[in-house]
Amino acid sequence: MTALPGSEVQALRMRALLLAGDHAHRSVGDVAMWMGAMQAQDLASGMWSLGIRLPHLTAPDVDAALERREALRTWPMRGTVHLVPARDARWMLDLMSGKPLAGAAARRQFLGITEDTVATANAALEGVLRGGKRLTRSQCLEAIADAGVPSPGQVGYHLLWYASQVGLTCMGPQDGKEQTFVLLDEWVPDPVALEREEALAEIAVRYVRSHGPVTVKDLARWTGLGVRECRAGVAGAGQRLRAVDTDHGPMVAAAEALDDAPPANEGGLVIPPGFDEYMLGYGDRSLMMEPQHMNAVVPGGNGVFRATLVRDGRVVGTWKRTMRTTTCVIDVDPLTRLDARERDGFEQAFARYGTFMGRGLDVRWGAVTRTG
Repeated sequence: MTALPGSEVQALRMRALLLAGDHAHRSVGDVAMWMGAMQAQDLASGMWSLGIRLPHLTAPDVDAALERREALRTWPMRGTVHLVPARDARWMLDLMSGKPLAGAAARRQFLGITEDTVATANAALEGVLRGGKRLTRSQCLEAIADAGVPSPGQVGYHLLWYASQVGLTCMGPQDGKEQTFVLLDEWVPDPVALEREEALAEIAVRYVRSHGPVTVKDLARWTGLGVRECRAGVAGAGQRLRAVDTDHGPMVAAAEALDDAPPANEGGLVIPPGFDEYMLGYGDRSLMMEPQHMNAVVPGGNGVFRATLVRDGRVVGTWKRTMRTTTCVIDVDPLTRLDARERDGFEQAFARYGTFMGRGLDVRWGAVTRTG
């Protein structure tokens, strides 16, 4: 069989990521289920990750879906906040929390807190949240302090993270600009239960179908699981996943994606947020951008990704927003020359972003940023 060229791999990925035209998923719950987990450490980025895939919804629509518990935010993998289907949060935590929790003891030692501190904080949180209560981050920290545990700075973050990492709490919908927390077993009283082998196969299927073609190492990096476990997950998926040879080496793809007609293109013109799965779902980003553009997307390699302009699967610029009272200023920095038709296309994409946010937009184009 002829190896898939890189352009076709990227075209398949854009379709898998739900960034290439229309798809069948019409709700926040549908998209979360398809994607498996979506990076959501930055709330604004996570909201637009949903909005860009659900063009008929606005930000208040997404808020309402989260209130209906179609999905929730927690720390299921790599110690990082993701948006996941609400009923799947428990088994995902059980499957992928091992490595982050293993490193928690060293973190606590660095912060000067003990196992007793954590136990006291968890008991305090359970006490104040039991009965369907929803408290803001500051209210949770106040409850912990009232239990005799000071929680300044990173100590407070660690205690709240740990409570969610072990499945005691999860994030509830926002209260204005503040995070809220709820008890996971009350917020999701009917969780899906999977044995470990089933869970490994399920997470493999969800990642590969929503990101593939990918390597097993990509799966290991995304989940935080070991390569051996990821191979077991791919094997456990059976005929749902299929090995495929590509110009970039052997990969795995969803059988359904390979059986469909090849994508006509890599997705047209889209404007993903900086922390979207388009960027963070892979370790090797050579298929999506020129190497010399990496510093423009992640300045100084500091881990803070800028939102991007993407043309047919490849990064061709970056953008950032500045919120005003009633409007939003968008500053665009192209990384290559864009013709008038392409600029018009991106302007339409930004107009959709304005509709999602419920704000007027002022899009400002900069000169082409010279890199390399």
